[in-house]
Order: sequence, then structure tokens, then C-alpha cells
Amino acid sequence: MKRHSVSMRIRPIIVCLAVVMPGALASLSAQDLTISNARIIGVNGAVMERGSIVVRAGKIVSVSPGAPSAVSGRTIDAKGMSAMPGFIDAHRHINTGPNEKAQMQALLEAGYTTVLSGGGPAEGNITLRDHIDKGLINGPRIIPSGSLRLNNNTPETARAEVRKMAGMGIKFTGEIALTPVPGPSEKEIETLKAIVDEAKKVGVMVQVHAVSSRAMVAAVDAGVPLLVHLPNKDWVSKEDAKKVAAAGVKVLGTVAFGSPVFGVFADDNKARFRDGKPWPEGIVDGVRLGEEAGYMPVNARTIWDAGVTLGYCTDTTYDPKAGLDHELKMLNVMFSMQDLIKMMGPNTASYIQMSDQLGTLEAGKLADIILIDGDPLEGYWNWLKTKVVIKGGVVVVDKR
Repeated sequence: MKRHSVSMRIRPIIVCLAVVMPGALASLSAQDLTISNARIIGVNGAVMERGSIVVRAGKIVSVSPGAPSAVSGRTIDAKGMSAMPGFIDAHRHINTGPNEKAQMQALLEAGYTTVLSGGGPAEGNITLRDHIDKGLINGPRIIPSGSLRLNNNTPETARAEVRKMAGMGIKFTGEIALTPVPGPSEKEIETLKAIVDEAKKVGVMVQVHAVSSRAMVAAVDAGVPLLVHLPNKDWVSKEDAKKVAAAGVKVLGTVAFGSPVFGVFADDNKARFRDGKPWPEGIVDGVRLGEEAGYMPVNARTIWDAGVTLGYCTDTTYDPKAGLDHELKMLNVMFSMQDLIKMMGPNTASYIQMSDQLGTLEAGKLADIILIDGDPLEGYWNWLKTKVVIKGGVVVVDKR
């Protein structure tokens, strides 16, 4: 969703990193390690008590009950903490800049190991990714995207923009906005169809910002594979939800979009919108009655029950842990902890086209693992207690 940029408030952080020298993180990409005595959380809430995970060359080679048959590299005694896949935020507006080091560290601290950028400039996304990949700063895995606006393009120029993205190695468009009310124009749909067609040819995934039922259905009819947000302007009918499911379109939640935020921008007990402005007057494109706070959670449940692959994102610009807390609070109203494990793990990995690498703790996948101090099945509040973060087999945060 569009929003005004705001400065991020970063809480004081105490971190014990395996390596702190610039450039050294990249050299640890093939680290081996063994995690023992962990409560390992599987899909749909399956639990393996006192289990172990063995990692070699950045990938999980075994997940088993009890002690591992063979220890590999550094050993971490989880002491009963819970092991989960690293969190994925599939839509957060990030870019290179003077505060990137603190911002990326805060994302890791909250448990995020992968972030799909919400939009461009694509060059800035690529720079940020490269800074992390080269070990210049510590941060999650960054998947860059490129901005593309319908109203600034004809079908021909939009096709050229998609080809340009592909040439840069960009695999996702940023969120392409469709007019929610009264609905997309014929010109918008014509250009969008051209984008979808060209994107299929060059291997780019099209993401659309459709925040009304009319816009959502129009995007599905145009062949769009990914929707970055649920409708927040009206209720999604069961019939429309079934249409989304039948088309195989994947959707991100952002269910806390319209809900007020407390204690993040200031500790004055005043309700604020996600950009720090007063709630609900600050809601982007809203009727300023706060109705969005009701539409999105209910719509999330409606499309979930229809069989739509619903993934997770925050679309916040403030402190990542506060954003995680805010989103989980709202999801908790409509979903069980077992649902959330599926939503935030395999579903979101599927959305970012990385199901074969992320989203679950199993042999062959990237060793993106977090250890949290508590049982995630007890309640979402334990998801806020990340103590150890492992990205690609490398311990990037250790707060034990």
C-alpha cells in the first residue's frame, strides 16, 4: 500500500554476532552447525520435542528426534527453545540509504531472514541486496523488485519496462496499483494485460495492489498471479474468494493495515495509523472511519476458507518487531497458531516462489532457522521472543 515515508524507530539492541568485522559475514556462507535439544515446529503445528537439526554448507541435512547421529560443525544447545523457519516478510518497502545498517539489523532481530521488497527504485533494492550479500552489513536475504505504474505507461512502454526489469535480474514487479473505487479503468486493464503477457515471456512475477473486490476480480481476470493485499474497501464474497482460489492466485494479508497502532511512534496512548499520523484520518485512500480495521481480518478468513494460498507481510515502515506484533495480534483474532505457522512458513515461501528452499525445517532446504524462547503454539506473543537467528547456516543474531 502506498504511504508516506517515515523514519524508523529502532529500539536499543544488544547483539552477540558470530562475526562483526565488515566483509567477514560473507566468508561464513558455508558454515556447518548442529542444533540440539530444540522443540522443532513442523507444518500445521506438528512438534518434535528435544529434537536436533544438522546443517552443512548452509543447508539442512537432517531433522530428527533426540540427539543427532552425527554432529556437524558448531553446536548450539537450544535448551528447550523452539526452532521455527526464519520469518519471511513478502511485502515491505525497503531500499538502500544511510540508515540501512540499523534497519536491516532490526529486521534480523525480529526474526526475519527473507524480505521481498515492496517496490523500487529497483537499483536501490539491488544495492541493498549486494551490501548484505557482500557482507558489508548484516541483514536478511533481500529479493528486489521494480516499480511499474499503469497510469504512466502505454501497453508498449509497460512491456519495455518489464523487459528492462528482467535484464536487471529483477524477478518481481513492485505493487502495481489498480483503482479500487469505482474500479479499474479500461486503460488500466489493457496495460495490465500487456504487463502480464510480457512478464510471462521474460520470467517476471506480476504483483498487483488491488484493495477492493472489484479491483481484485479485475486483476484475477487479467491473469495476475500475485496480489499484495486483501481488499480493505469492502467485504469479499464467498463467490469472489472461490474465483481467486480457482485461478491459483496467491494473496498476502496485511490484515493489520487499518487497525490503530499504539506505543510505536510515541508513548502517549494515542491511536495512530501505520505512518505515524492520527488514526483513522491518516488511512491512505480510506473513508476515514476506520472500516479497514474490520474488512481485512474478515476478508482474510473468507479467502483462507475458500482455499486461497494466503501469505504474510507487514508493509510497515516502523520497527520490525513492533510491526510483527501488530500483524500477529490481528491475525490472532481470525486464525489459530497452526494456521499462522502454515501462513508465515510454506504459504509465504510459495508466494515468493521459494517453496523448494524456505518455509519449513526439512532436509534439503536453506538453513534459515530461528530459536524462540517459548512455545509458538501457546500464543503469538512467544513469536516475539527470538533469541537466535540463523540465515543460510550462518548465526547472524545470538541473544542468549
